Amino acid sequence: MVKKQLFIVTISCLVLLSGCSNDIAMFRGEATRMGVYSDSGPTTLDKLDWKFSTAGKSYSSPIVADGTVYLGCNDGNLYAINQQTGQLKWKYKTGGNVEATPVIYNNTIYIGSWDKYLYAIDENTRALRWKIKTDGPVSSSPVIANGVIYFASEDGKLYAADAKTGFRKWSFNAHAPIYSSPAVDHKIVFFGTLKGLLFAVNIKTGQEYWRYQTAGKIHSSPATDGKNVYFGSDDKRLYAVNILTGQQVWARKTAGEVLSSPALYDGKVYVGSTDGYIYAYNTQDGTREWEYRTDGPVYGPISIASGSVYVGSADDHLYVLSASQGNLLWKYQVDSHIYSAPAISDGYVYFSSVNGSLYAVK
Repeated sequence: MVKKQLFIVTISCLVLLSGCSNDIAMFRGEATRMGVYSDSGPTTLDKLDWKFSTAGKSYSSPIVADGTVYLGCNDGNLYAINQQTGQLKWKYKTGGNVEATPVIYNNTIYIGSWDKYLYAIDENTRALRWKIKTDGPVSSSPVIANGVIYFASEDGKLYAADAKTGFRKWSFNAHAPIYSSPAVDHKIVFFGTLKGLLFAVNIKTGQEYWRYQTAGKIHSSPATDGKNVYFGSDDKRLYAVNILTGQQVWARKTAGEVLSSPALYDGKVYVGSTDGYIYAYNTQDGTREWEYRTDGPVYGPISIASGSVYVGSADDHLYVLSASQGNLLWKYQVDSHIYSAPAISDGYVYFSSVNGSLYAVK
């Protein structure tokens, strides 16, 4: 492992690059996984515009690009739904559950499947451009930075490949299944494992910079703000760790496991817990700014738009809260638990339920 002292000197000389450009649509909105959308979202509930039903359960999060809403399903399909009408445009069949959220980049759709492959599909023709075989299901959502796609598998490895050709650049063996979706910041890729380790890896070489041990499995996907990386653990804590040193800045304990992926906005980190609460903490020192109780465990990631927090609960509701105060703006009941991350686009919020229903609400 590279010495931390050398790492700090080297990384301090680098220009901060998020690795995300405007023509990429991906899980949590960008490569740093901050969960913030520039598009406006509904702050008052108007109506359900449309609902689409897939043929199976869904644990994937929707993504919106080029007038299409994409959603993975446990029937093995990636669905492409017309953003305006809610009608099926097409679907692509894989050999296993599609629980990962796709990335859309340069007219290509990238998606992982439980059949152990990562697929690159032509957005216009649906022809397969390439696929990469791993040794385990691909449940983690990929990220693209500077033309390279990074994705993880339950085989315990993080992979880096050329997004255009599929040429494998390197793989890093974490020796534990990976559900956490990688984040990229400061030319580092961050991800957690089911052994409770958060890793920081060089995006060019695949060499480990540092690792941080928690007391529980890490399902949560990390988010970074250029200074710290924030993530939850099954040990019921939310952590802030310095991205340069790998040292803990602060940790805050909740009454439940933190499987939710945090969002970063306006000096706060927002996260859900299986204790049913949504929390807002100060990013600097971890001071709790507010909390809001739902009627069920909160497994899903947090999304931010229009100064509002969008998050689903296992009580079958989507909640929209004020990001500054934590008060309820509105909520919407659906047909099952919500584990997905809401996607915000053109004044609408798109989200899915475990039953496989996709909703467009404004």
